[in-house]
Amino acid sequence: MYSIDLTKPDGRSMTLYSLRPIGAHEPAPSPSAESIGANPHLRWHPLRGEWVAYAAFRQNRPFLPPPQYNPLAVSTDPANPTELPVGDYEVAVFDNRFPSLALDSHEPPELAVATAPAAGKCEVVVFTQDPTASLYSLSVSRIDLLMQVWADRTTRAAATGTIKYVLPFENRGAEVGVTLHHPHGQMYCYPFVPPVPQKMLDRELAFFRETGTNLLVQMAKTELEEGSRVIYSNEHAVAFVPPCARYPYEVWVMPIRHAPSFAALEEAQRRGLAQAVKAVLLKYEGLWSRPFPYLMAWYQAPTDGQPHPETQLHAEFYPPYRTRERLKYLAGTEIGAGMFAMDVLPEEKAKDLQNVAIELEE
Repeated sequence: MYSIDLTKPDGRSMTLYSLRPIGAHEPAPSPSAESIGANPHLRWHPLRGEWVAYAAFRQNRPFLPPPQYNPLAVSTDPANPTELPVGDYEVAVFDNRFPSLALDSHEPPELAVATAPAAGKCEVVVFTQDPTASLYSLSVSRIDLLMQVWADRTTRAAATGTIKYVLPFENRGAEVGVTLHHPHGQMYCYPFVPPVPQKMLDRELAFFRETGTNLLVQMAKTELEEGSRVIYSNEHAVAFVPPCARYPYEVWVMPIRHAPSFAALEEAQRRGLAQAVKAVLLKYEGLWSRPFPYLMAWYQAPTDGQPHPETQLHAEFYPPYRTRERLKYLAGTEIGAGMFAMDVLPEEKAKDLQNVAIELEE
């Protein structure tokens, strides 16, 4: 993998990535040379025991602009700069102009609850310069490169000494909150381990201490042996609808052997994982005659420099659909109590996905 670091006119950092040497490229552009002065902060929730980030300036960020005004489009008009430069590269990463977390955040307000600087990092990861593409339409090699990018960004975030956890994710579709029409994801780099991955890590550690084995590695083995919920597998990776799925068509994707983070993946593991991701996305796309919305979140080990034999790198896909006609929104029991109530069985949804014929091209 090749990369080049750039700086935007407003001071934000940008990195271009490619599997081949990066050729000619324009300077890193920005919609404005002026910094918006982002200064997010955290407030402590005393009943939930967790931090909440506040960044009111995000109300000014672009929301579903027409293609000609899309800030993620490649900048071809110097008079109307966007975020991406013209150039010979494949993937671009840059600091979010409207971040919920920022390393230089400072002087949080004094309130009745504890406050703190939101000293983290929010990055935009643009998968391709082609604004008409989607992650499912990209090659296995490009998805493989994307995983190398996630590994590099995680390693860089860890080197700050401030970041404790890095979460790559993609929202696809307005139904799950997409605000810009372009194939891209984000990386949130937190100054603490957030509640959801922390709970996962706690359960994984308890299982490891009790059994001496990795919970998700064991789960992958069990799913492969049982087979009814597996929708794709190869020598190195598996994708399945978990027996405890909380969303219709929820899918987990992971290496078959232990790998706690993107940086820990062997080349063959990463390639197999990229194939599994593409297979899942192709099956989603083949379900109905419309683009399939989802949230893809990747969970990995904390960036604390410690070995984590108890945890396993994996992706969880959360599509919002319950049926062909009706969107699945969180209900009162799910929002209020945190207990999900499903009216479909994971095995039924696994069969739907298994029945989607795909052609997995490299």
